[in-house]
Amino acid sequence: MTKKTQFIVVGTAVVIVLAVLTIQHVAADNGRIQTTDDAYVSADFSTVAPRVAGLIDHVFVDDNALVHAGQELAHIDDRDYRIALTSTEAGLASAKADVENLDSEIARQQALIDQARATLMADDAALAFSKANAARYRNLSRAGAGTVEQQQQSTSDLQRNLADKERDEAALAATKAQVPVLEAQRTRAVAQALRAAAARDQAKLNLSYTRIVAPVGGMVGERGVRVGSYVSPETPLLAVVPLQAAYILANFLEDQLDRISNGQCARITVDSFPGQALHGWVDSLAPASGIAFSPIPPDNATGNFTKVVQRLALKIRLEPDQPLLQRLRVGMSVEARINTATARCDVQQGISK
Repeated sequence: MTKKTQFIVVGTAVVIVLAVLTIQHVAADNGRIQTTDDAYVSADFSTVAPRVAGLIDHVFVDDNALVHAGQELAHIDDRDYRIALTSTEAGLASAKADVENLDSEIARQQALIDQARATLMADDAALAFSKANAARYRNLSRAGAGTVEQQQQSTSDLQRNLADKERDEAALAATKAQVPVLEAQRTRAVAQALRAAAARDQAKLNLSYTRIVAPVGGMVGERGVRVGSYVSPETPLLAVVPLQAAYILANFLEDQLDRISNGQCARITVDSFPGQALHGWVDSLAPASGIAFSPIPPDNATGNFTKVVQRLALKIRLEPDQPLLQRLRVGMSVEARINTATARCDVQQGISK
């Protein structure tokens, strides 16, 4: 065998060995790594709408501006709402004054009751004296020592004192009966004050709603609000997309899901940024395929059946503090690779490139 032949044989053997090793590696890698390019960037963005109606007099953000949670985005002309607040505050002050006035009336009524009771005590003393006086003159008259005029006067005094007591007892009863009436009026006045306080609080809220603020931090999108626009409640003005909390929705075939579980490592490449990668982990699997949520889901029990492999959405969370995160935009196409070799993702380990 010539040297040339030996070289060819050895080279062929090396190529065969390398090919076998490559095939084994690819086969093992294909079992360990599950990939899909049916994936995109998503985020739970918030649509901003006013809580009250009015004319927009200020807009503080531009298209695609970065905002933080609580930042004022726009302002509604608040003059009408300030007037409404002043009116409700006046109504509340009047209602409180009514309650205080009735408190004074109830206290005054209690003083009148005490006064009527004191009058009755005086009536009792006068009545006791007149009874004793009448009995004395009656005895004197029987003994012939007293005059008829004195007896008649003592009897008249007794009857007058009895009448005074009956009158004052009736006055005490009437004074007492007025207390529950005043208390009922006070209860109604307190209810009116509470209603006025609620109206004042609602007016305060409405005034605060003229400041339209960002519910979350993120980037402004779909800005339709302009100065001079008249807006009403629930009218969409703009959206705030929290790009810092973006995630990946990757649609895997159902026959790829056998070894995929929550917590496994994921490597994301973005079509817009070739040569760069993001790392994350599997967060959760959708409860159903997309077709199951369609308005008219298929009914396999009728007609001819053609089996179609379904795709289910896999939610992938991204590791924080990756430079590429700042450049992501919702809707960007990506390729997702899931490492099924480990049960839980080690942030430091990541996924094999």
